[in-house]
Amino acid sequence: MKHTWTAVATTGALALALTACGGSDGGSTAGKPVEGGSFTLALPADPGNLDPHATTLSVAGQVDAFMYDSLVAVDTSGKEVPRLARSWKSTATTASYALREGVTCSDGSPLTATVVADNINYVANPKNGSSVTGLYVPAGAKAEADDAARTVTVTSPNPDAFLGRNIGGLAIVCGKGLKDRSVLKQGGSGTGMFTLTQAVADDHYTFTRRKDYAWGPGDWKTGAKGLPDTVVLKVVRNEATAANLLLAKLINAAVINGQDKARVEASHGFKRSMHTPVGQLWFNEKSGEPTADPEVRRALTEALDLKQLRTVVTNDGGTPAVGLVAKGQGPCTQDTVKGSLPGYDAAAAAAALETRGWRAGSDGVRQKGGKKLALTFYYPTSRGAPMQNAAELLRSFWKEAGVKVTLRGAADSQFDQVISGQGSWDALFLPLTVTLPTQIVPFVSGPTPPHGNNFGYIDNAGYTAHVKAASALPGPKGCDEWAAAEKALFERADVVPFADLVTPVFGNGATFDLVDGAVAPTSIRMVG
Repeated sequence: MKHTWTAVATTGALALALTACGGSDGGSTAGKPVEGGSFTLALPADPGNLDPHATTLSVAGQVDAFMYDSLVAVDTSGKEVPRLARSWKSTATTASYALREGVTCSDGSPLTATVVADNINYVANPKNGSSVTGLYVPAGAKAEADDAARTVTVTSPNPDAFLGRNIGGLAIVCGKGLKDRSVLKQGGSGTGMFTLTQAVADDHYTFTRRKDYAWGPGDWKTGAKGLPDTVVLKVVRNEATAANLLLAKLINAAVINGQDKARVEASHGFKRSMHTPVGQLWFNEKSGEPTADPEVRRALTEALDLKQLRTVVTNDGGTPAVGLVAKGQGPCTQDTVKGSLPGYDAAAAAAALETRGWRAGSDGVRQKGGKKLALTFYYPTSRGAPMQNAAELLRSFWKEAGVKVTLRGAADSQFDQVISGQGSWDALFLPLTVTLPTQIVPFVSGPTPPHGNNFGYIDNAGYTAHVKAASALPGPKGCDEWAAAEKALFERADVVPFADLVTPVFGNGATFDLVDGAVAPTSIRMVG
């Protein structure tokens, strides 16, 4: 008899597809493994484009995790373990990988070193417009393949302190998808444990397990009991619905961050957690924007009670942000936020705006040169009521400072467009989660849309100088420079991180682990 279970996961869809590792911090689901099951995981939003080289949304990353493997995996403790590569070594400018034997693609074709090298070279070429250029693979990097030896060697034109791990994290697309990338938008072509058999946008994505899959991460073994035969990723936007389904034992898993968390936690023993940023304020620094002025950005930050915003956006369950890398996830431990951001002082904020020429108008809205200080502010609707409430609280603070704020709640697909340079905005909440300091670099420096990911048009000379110094130092030896780089961003209010959240993923009828902020397909075990 086949057993069918349903799960809902409402992970923060706007976090990068490089989200933090998840721990194993809550009991276990009792019961024997159930064979031939179907695992349904609900997504908080539609993932949009599924091409793993064309998206940085974590909701798309969760979908792609079922179809694609990377050269190197990271386990729940943050340790690098083999995946498609059985071994690897790297310096700041070179990396080499020895591939496992017997790996095949979803269409049955063998994975060759040439295919892997073609993936790396595609992303490394800025002309291809990959959204993960600079994130996993440095722009201008060159990969060479030796199919006979099954090795791939990569040379970077610029130092990268974590080059081996970054390139090792790139999702590898198979030959069919490399030849025709259109098949990747709502399909797949990879070496992953599952193949996509049906895709209905804004509704569901159905996967079938590959019975020949034998190259899971680390010491993963074939023949494990309780692996699901099918997986359905269902778009479910309401967290309260997820909580009710979980409590009714109609689902396997759900992320519950809001007001329903307490009642769910009281009824469930199985839990996995991940530490991720939830409160990050960004400004549009494009020339001509009011927020291009660093003193205006600092004044707007000073006008906010960040502690109160943190309480609201985390539903009173968060902690102060300590940097751009999730706490406990990266190699560096410095608190780069404390002392780098201005404290809450409404009077000082008003005075600073006056000094910059923004005078109070008769209607209470500040003006300069006949132009009102009117800002369009975006926030992600996939984060639920806490994020909306935080956006409304921000508007009230800025209104007191003489700023007219128009709020725009947006779906994740719209944020993807914002990041790619489409649409008009002045400030926004956009929680980007990374596990290495190098991974934030293309979002806060370098080319701007449509040629790069620097969507805020940030040009911070201090940050760039510290990144250059840090990149020449291998691994954690550069942590002091990475810390100085982040502080340079915060002191100019290029990015304002103010809240982190330990996000629980509750389980029922199945067990699983979280890796890279997503349910790891190879870890799912159905139990009855």
